Amino acid sequence: MADNSGAAAADVVTDQNEGGVDRRDFINIAAISAAGIGGLAVVYPLVSQMAPSADVLAESSTELDVSAIQPGQAIKAVFRKQPLFVRRLTAEEIQAANATPLGELRDAQTLAERTKEGHNDLLVTMGVCTHLGCVPLGAAEGENKGEFGGYFCPCHGSHYDTAGRIRKGPAPTNLEVPEYAFSPDGAKITVG
Repeated sequence: MADNSGAAAADVVTDQNEGGVDRRDFINIAAISAAGIGGLAVVYPLVSQMAPSADVLAESSTELDVSAIQPGQAIKAVFRKQPLFVRRLTAEEIQAANATPLGELRDAQTLAERTKEGHNDLLVTMGVCTHLGCVPLGAAEGENKGEFGGYFCPCHGSHYDTAGRIRKGPAPTNLEVPEYAFSPDGAKITVG
């Protein structure tokens, strides 16, 4: 019997390294590592298929040439399948927008807060009424611009001023100003 217990003690000693990690610990670490790598191999394709496709990424930004827009003119474009209004304000429209007391505005914003510094004559807004998502009039030649000379939503009677700020009607907020940036020469804008 003494011989068998000595052999068992010798087996324990041979299964352990000098650092105290035995063969069983190594097998556990290797199995957990293999399971982690296998899990990543299964999850990665599932997650990567949720990334936007190339056509969606192409629609995520819109580039517009704004150099031909004259003061008092506006253009309509499409950004992320929604209308986009770009208007070059006249000196009188800028003066009227700056002269409006903020206390009269439901959603108080100055013209400077709604335009880019150095380009305060160019207003870029989404062409979606903030009441129920209708498309306001006023961006095309000859359309009704409402009581304040900006945009008018005939569906429910929201009137926006030349800075796209709500002045009358049920709309709760101003027309949304999307993220955009000017090209270095100022001739183009990239929206999105």
